[in-house]
Amino acid sequence: MTHFEMELEKLKNVIIKIGTLAVSQVGESVKALLFEPIEGKEVKKTEIKIDKLDVKIDEICQSIFALQQPVASDLRFIMASMQISNEIERIGDLAVSVIKRAKNIKEKHDLITKFEIGDLAKEVELITAKTNECLSTLDEKTIAEILTLNKNIKTKGDEIIDHIIDEMKSHSKVVVSGTNLVIALKHLERISDHCSNVAEYVYFMVNAKIIKHEKHDDLNINLDK
Repeated sequence: MTHFEMELEKLKNVIIKIGTLAVSQVGESVKALLFEPIEGKEVKKTEIKIDKLDVKIDEICQSIFALQQPVASDLRFIMASMQISNEIERIGDLAVSVIKRAKNIKEKHDLITKFEIGDLAKEVELITAKTNECLSTLDEKTIAEILTLNKNIKTKGDEIIDHIIDEMKSHSKVVVSGTNLVIALKHLERISDHCSNVAEYVYFMVNAKIIKHEKHDDLNINLDK
């Protein structure tokens, strides 16, 4: 294996590692939202690890650009890796923000049960796990599943937020908790959006086509692969 191939392999491994850490952070944020506030030390440690790996990915990519002349497919991989790293770093930040908001939701169990927020949170966990899987397999079926999941999460999340706002209008005692819950749900929606962005970058990596502003229903992705 050449030095160049070793650097590419290292880059792939670090991308998968940062993705795995993001899955862990999102899992912790869902626990904090659906159950009880969690101890923040481990979450903080993971956040620091994600930030360090984000920097490491940039350093590896810059080193490759400086010392090598990557061909088209490798160049796409490097370019996409830098963007994917940024998206995953944001997922980690948003997960931490959800954990912080969860501490200020006093009536959360009643609200979460009433509006079936647990189902939405589990879908966000699922899309994050599928995104990390996608980084490893580069599978187009998984990409399609992620894009579909994101659309469903957005629709369901917006509906729940509307219901919570109506609840706050009717019952002033839930205004503080409801506001924090709405913000937490918006963070979950953004996590899903970042997962969708990662899937789009993986699609670019594989197919040399940018699909960022396209209607995903029109993509030629074979779901029966």
